[in-house]
Amino acid sequence: MATRSEQNFARAEARRDSDHVSFLKHRGFRWLKIALLLMVASGLGYGLIDVEPRHNGGSWYGYTLGTIGALLIVWLSLLGVRKRNITEGRWSLKAWTSAHVYLGLALIVIGTLHTGFQLGWNVHTLAYVLMMFVIISGIYGIIVYATLPQKVSAGRNQMTKAQMLESLGAIDRQLESAAQPLERGDSDLVIGALEQDPFRFGVVARLTGKYPRCCTNKALAQLAPRDDAGEKVVKLLRKRRQQLEQIRGQMRLRALLDIWLYIHIPVTIALIAALAAHIISVFYYW
Repeated sequence: MATRSEQNFARAEARRDSDHVSFLKHRGFRWLKIALLLMVASGLGYGLIDVEPRHNGGSWYGYTLGTIGALLIVWLSLLGVRKRNITEGRWSLKAWTSAHVYLGLALIVIGTLHTGFQLGWNVHTLAYVLMMFVIISGIYGIIVYATLPQKVSAGRNQMTKAQMLESLGAIDRQLESAAQPLERGDSDLVIGALEQDPFRFGVVARLTGKYPRCCTNKALAQLAPRDDAGEKVVKLLRKRRQQLEQIRGQMRLRALLDIWLYIHIPVTIALIAALAAHIISVFYYW
């Protein structure tokens, strides 16, 4: 019989193993199986249950699916609250996130069958459209969080953010010194590159990685080295551009990781408001 210390060691090993498993694979895809079962049951009920004159959100089966969908939406929206309370076990954050993903996908089937494929220009359709938008943005979030973190790590070339900025600062100090012997026009190009804040660009630039007003690129395009001093400056500018591209590449990946939250969360709030209006209007006209 195992001693208490051996049991504790086994539990610790199991926790460490589970920590390395993606939330998508949590407990052998437990929540994927539950979500699939829920979708199949909803589909079978829709196909086998006879509703007159036809399936719609106002039938008893429509109300059943609507209640399940509304409860799921409210529960799924609580993930942000859950993140503030880290626990282990059955309802660990990883388990909750796994359930959030797969039950959110199940809402596509449940919500669509709830409508009975009857949509129009009203608050009910608005709630459905917002729900689909939240789910689609959530799918985007899953994709970027599954793929981009590895690219972020690879793009740093084993350098931290502080080290990359420190490297850029060292290049700038060399450039400032090397540009002093240049003619006034060439020197102004270098000074303009050094004085420009390399990170003060809009969201579009960060997301696309395109910086058309970058003064470093402008200086490289216009400088025509006439001597060794000019050649040295051009080499340093190329080195600066390379360092900027690495830093901006990291900024782009980080922006792609974060941008979906600025869409997913506000639209979720709008969905809950539309859902409340949908429910109130249903009971008002019932």
